[in-house]
Amino acid sequence: MTDAVIVDAVRTPIGALGGVLARVRPDDLAALVLSRLAERNGLNGSTIDDVYLGCANQAGEDNRNIARMAALLAGFPVSVPGLTFNRLCASGLSAVNAAFHAIIAGEGEVILAGGVESMSRAPYSLPKAEGAYSFGNLTAYDTALGWRYPNPRMVDLYGTQAMGETAENIASQTGITREEQDKFAVESHRRAIAAMDEGKFKDEIITVPVQQKKGEPLLVDTDERPRRDTTLDSLAKLKPAFKLEGSVTAGNASGMNDGASALLVMSAEKAKSLGLKPLVRIVSSASAGVEPGVMGMGPVPATRKALKRAGLSIKDIQLAELNEAFAVQALAVMRELGLEQKMVNVNVFANFFQPDSGFHHNGTRRKCFTGDICRTNSRASSAFGTGIGIHQLYPIQICYVACAKFFG
Repeated sequence: MTDAVIVDAVRTPIGALGGVLARVRPDDLAALVLSRLAERNGLNGSTIDDVYLGCANQAGEDNRNIARMAALLAGFPVSVPGLTFNRLCASGLSAVNAAFHAIIAGEGEVILAGGVESMSRAPYSLPKAEGAYSFGNLTAYDTALGWRYPNPRMVDLYGTQAMGETAENIASQTGITREEQDKFAVESHRRAIAAMDEGKFKDEIITVPVQQKKGEPLLVDTDERPRRDTTLDSLAKLKPAFKLEGSVTAGNASGMNDGASALLVMSAEKAKSLGLKPLVRIVSSASAGVEPGVMGMGPVPATRKALKRAGLSIKDIQLAELNEAFAVQALAVMRELGLEQKMVNVNVFANFFQPDSGFHHNGTRRKCFTGDICRTNSRASSAFGTGIGIHQLYPIQICYVACAKFFG
């Protein structure tokens, strides 16, 4: 069986909802990361076997198989097919896992895999009438966040709680306090800003030209979400967002964002023949599910399953990367897995990186983190939390864990 390796990773800057990237279509964001990734690794279109992209919305400009659309917009030959994945929060990581599986199965040697989302450009959706003549009011759903067109039977079975409400469920079950969550959020911003100031993202971020109404395009090369003015005092003034006496606020939950990222996944033999040095070798993946009411705990069973498949334990992991859809969710997962905070998200915390719905990059921004870790010859683990877990393991115990929402 051939080995699957990750050779390179790029991403756009992360734009806030309605921010600097709001003018850019998601298919253009995806095309940009694909073309730049191919260019900087000297790949011509005929070398690329496929493009796998995760996209959680797919209700607007990201419709009709955005992976194929982005491949064509990137200038790849029409022979490059394209496949789009939707596992909500972990759609992008599902795409990377699929690339891993395809390569070890001998179904390809070079696959560009990643994720894209534009929360700013997510459209409203209206249902069609069942009959020929309709009358009365219509309900429009905002596709950027939350439920739309829920099946009544599913409502009866599991309810339709918002993600923030499921975070409150975790807080109630674990006893994690508001103060603990706020401290975690402050540290998230601090580490993110420190990483930006130290240039730790310079090798992974590509510049995005954003057309303006007048004049030259605005060149965006910096993440928009981190806030330098975040303090415990400022967070303490925020009201609970999902429950009257709750602890989850806009300050200790992630925001909605825009962006795209892509990885170059190859067979080890192909990378060697092209003179490309792999960052990591993928050795394991797994998925698992949890109760939708505590969707953020998904990384726990996914991590354990993937570690078991690789013959490892959590003690073998020296560094970990964990998503922070909500501070309480991240803290609960860390405690359940026995991860110390000092070994989690060492270069940058993720609290500001992710949208409240968990869509942005669908898990693949964490993949860019792989390169930074590998260049230090360290070990890492990454987790994305919601309800269905997907887990990846790398050699030297670089381990990515992903969990996609069961609901969202």
